[in-house]
Amino acid sequence: MSLEGDWRDRIDDVDARLIDEYQSDFPVEARPFRAVADAIGTTEADAFERTTELLEAGVFRRFGAVLNPPVIGSSTLAAVSAPDDRFDEIAETINAYQQVNHNYRRDHEWNMWFVVTAGSRGKRDAILAEIEAETGCEVLNLPMLTDYYIDLEFPVVNDDRFARESLDSTDVSATRISENATGDLSAFDAALLLAIQDGFPVSRTPYRDLADDLAATGDHGDVAVDDVTAAIERLRDANCIKRIGCVVNHVVTGFRNNCMVVWSVPDDELDARGEAVGALPYVTLCYHRPRRPELDWEYNLFTMIHGREADVVDAKIDELATDHLPYEHERLYSTETLKQTGAQYEDLMN
Repeated sequence: MSLEGDWRDRIDDVDARLIDEYQSDFPVEARPFRAVADAIGTTEADAFERTTELLEAGVFRRFGAVLNPPVIGSSTLAAVSAPDDRFDEIAETINAYQQVNHNYRRDHEWNMWFVVTAGSRGKRDAILAEIEAETGCEVLNLPMLTDYYIDLEFPVVNDDRFARESLDSTDVSATRISENATGDLSAFDAALLLAIQDGFPVSRTPYRDLADDLAATGDHGDVAVDDVTAAIERLRDANCIKRIGCVVNHVVTGFRNNCMVVWSVPDDELDARGEAVGALPYVTLCYHRPRRPELDWEYNLFTMIHGREADVVDAKIDELATDHLPYEHERLYSTETLKQTGAQYEDLMN
């Protein structure tokens, strides 16, 4: 599949359903592509072939589970102010850590923003300390304290100018996040999460392949496909897995512009404002992180908006500032992707 020109001209209705309907709720059963095929009106072989082609074309970044780092262990958003003449060197140092799964250049004094995930808060903070020591840059550490709305699943086979323009509302609730979560994982569940953190095997029988791989380690005895599917359902129910499906590459599909906006909201209004803003369809992320006044960081509410054009994103931020969040804020535009993977762990049995 070629992505030259408008990629939507090169797909049909079956592809469109695969892309928009299976970003989540992918079947957890021995032959998942058979169930997908029955739902979208094709054959098992064709559904698998289409998924493979969309992966190869880059429409899908990966196929599998989206993990939930704050529940599994400990995660934080961090930033450094990297001097221009050392920017590439510092990015290389930070990106070398397996536990750094996102890193972006943003148009701000704090110009490099990255996410660190680890099996424990101790390991997470040790990595941040190492980064400070290796780069000589002070680290702004901003763990999530409350999740109002986080969901990068939205339809892309459309003419929406910004994410979810065609939707009326989204469900939202304030969820407190512990920095000391461990997930309380069994050895089998921890091994399974490590096995799927880069995605599922790309095959017609991904769960059977995972069972075979786990059995081959010799640590879990005989592993049946039902053991894997039951564990995945259990981990999803425990919110260790947020969703299962085909993870869309929003840049490739046209949503090239995004802006992280940080707001200084009165603390006694934070939950009410966070829930109200998180319920707006065009707000793709909304969460509370701590102020760091010792580093001149006074912002406590973060929002993200994704759009096809920069001026549209700006217009939605203006709407937020006028109608919903009449507070001091800054707009941190993403200008370069330095690293982007799923959450990565070395060990989950800390």
